[in-house]
Amino acid sequence: MKAIFLILFFSLTIICSYAQEPADALRYSYLTQQGGTARNQAIGGAGGSLGGEFTSLFINPAGLGFYKTGDFVFTPSFSLKNSNSTYLGSPASAKDNSFNLGATGFVLSSPSQNNSSVKNFTIGFGINRVADYNNHIYYKGKNNNSSFSEKYLEELRDNHATNPDSAAFMFPETSSLAINTYLINPVYDSLGFAGYSSLANPATGLLQENTINTTGGITDASIGAGLNLKDKWFFGGSLSFPFLRYNRNASYKESDASGNPDNNFNYFEANETLTTKGVGVNGKFGVIYKPAEQARIGLAIHTPTWYQLTDDYTSEVITDLEGFGGTGVKHQSNTDLTDGQPLQTKYNLTTPMRLILSGSYLFATDPENVQNQHGFITADIEYVNYKGMSFHDVNNDQDAAEYFRSLNKTIDNLYKNTFNARLGGEMKFNTFMVRLGGAYYGNPYQNAKSDVMKVSGGVGYRNRGFFMDLTYVYSIAKDIHYPYLLEDKPNAPAYLKNNAGSIIATVGFKL
Repeated sequence: MKAIFLILFFSLTIICSYAQEPADALRYSYLTQQGGTARNQAIGGAGGSLGGEFTSLFINPAGLGFYKTGDFVFTPSFSLKNSNSTYLGSPASAKDNSFNLGATGFVLSSPSQNNSSVKNFTIGFGINRVADYNNHIYYKGKNNNSSFSEKYLEELRDNHATNPDSAAFMFPETSSLAINTYLINPVYDSLGFAGYSSLANPATGLLQENTINTTGGITDASIGAGLNLKDKWFFGGSLSFPFLRYNRNASYKESDASGNPDNNFNYFEANETLTTKGVGVNGKFGVIYKPAEQARIGLAIHTPTWYQLTDDYTSEVITDLEGFGGTGVKHQSNTDLTDGQPLQTKYNLTTPMRLILSGSYLFATDPENVQNQHGFITADIEYVNYKGMSFHDVNNDQDAAEYFRSLNKTIDNLYKNTFNARLGGEMKFNTFMVRLGGAYYGNPYQNAKSDVMKVSGGVGYRNRGFFMDLTYVYSIAKDIHYPYLLEDKPNAPAYLKNNAGSIIATVGFKL
């Protein structure tokens, strides 16, 4: 595991003026929210073969071919999140709530007026929230082995920054800020310059705290169509434009744990802000086959999403060194060294391809007659190739291209392809429905553990062209987070367990 993270570290120290990292690619690719209507989320998000549901537009557009009439749906949701962490044996927790607009839009179907093999043709347009980045993470612990400031020492060493005067400007997002606030200082011996040292001394104990607040999400805008051939074969396709926005405010702090007021170190903070925004495009194509009236088999493929993204990044270092280098608290931002401008990077990101195999079985005396349908069970198996994630330069910049090539090699070593599974069912009592479901999203890491599990349940009402569904989804996500990575010391992760409860409602009308 250590070797993998060393690869990660070396890839990120090639060029200090780029802020992208492998975790960015995974964040925009590990889509466990699924979105969809309240009905779809109540059955675990499984929707690759069921058909006749608005969420088909975003999972398997062939399901649009089951429509005989049109629908309009509106889906608001509210999430309550609780993040628990353990770092160096110390527990902590944080909470966050958010409101989102889920699957909303309409479908219009045109039935055939003759005995054509084409029974009907359906188009759909809608938006769907596929990722929610509203979250609050906090962890803390006492560290006697390493300091965040050692990242700066390694950067200066690896880039052969032997002139302290030049080093004070060479790394405006990182080490230069630490030098100019006296956290990092040059060391001299009888032969002259001998290296750098940090005033944050792990040997006396450091109280470490990390606070990360994030907002934003990914919303898909999709248009698609489905075709019904002989009520046996259903084909469909959709074009999606995901709009991405991600905001992160992170504050890392180290404080002296020794209680000594005269050791030239009280605390330092390393703060950063990141805003990422952009738009992408992808396609979804699928087929559903009915080998029998009660059975349905679905296959869908989601192309990679091709994003063009822009990052705006700022960082700052704040120090209180008990009078060393001058009285008072010292502060410097990277914008002080860049004419007031944040670091801005434009780049392309390719996310994974997805393949979904699904099956459904209807419990009905006459499956073609909705009044005689008593329920169903449905399941999806989804394959995702996370190793296919990659960054690309957009400005024909040779340094940037080399950086992204190294970053892509790291992604290939850090992540693996995996499977997700979704299962759910519905029981129908005339105009009233009860639903249950669950989902598992597999571990994308080669040498670490992370997964997401969800359980869900809901109720629905349908009568005279009006329908309303209400769902509750409870999810448990396990992950790890490293506050910093060093080359030659063990790296201690924070172990995260995020619990979230989401209330989703859908209101719809037949058109």
